[in-house]
Amino acid sequence: MEVILLENIENLGSLGDKVTVKPGYARNFLLPSGKAKPATAENLAEFERIKAELEKAAAEAMAAAQERKAAIEALGALDITAKVGSEGKLFGSIGTADIADAVSAAGVAVEKREIRMPEGALRVTGEHEIDIHLYTDVDVSITVNIIGEE
Repeated sequence: MEVILLENIENLGSLGDKVTVKPGYARNFLLPSGKAKPATAENLAEFERIKAELEKAAAEAMAAAQERKAAIEALGALDITAKVGSEGKLFGSIGTADIADAVSAAGVAVEKREIRMPEGALRVTGEHEIDIHLYTDVDVSITVNIIGEE
């Protein structure tokens, strides 16, 4: 199924690209969320009419993401305290919600869906490097220091 992208989508294309995707992906995700429209003649004409507005919105979102990136980089290391056992292992774990809450408490708004933890939740004390994906092509790393308390 051919669709016109109305915003930048990672690993698929950028604003205005005409791409071919599987029908289920278009029908269940791209079209309902407003990220794409079917590639018909009338939709192509409508896209050309509103292209400037969409590009302006994308540029504003990119600028806002760059500002948030600078603010997160200014934080430096982030300390999180958690209960630990005698061997330095945590009771429970530190997940995306905990990190998002700690960054937000430090003064920069971050949602838990923006936190990237491919190895899973953190279960030991020490310093850990965490990636935050703010926008397409705007990623930042932050050091999270887990401090144990008994």
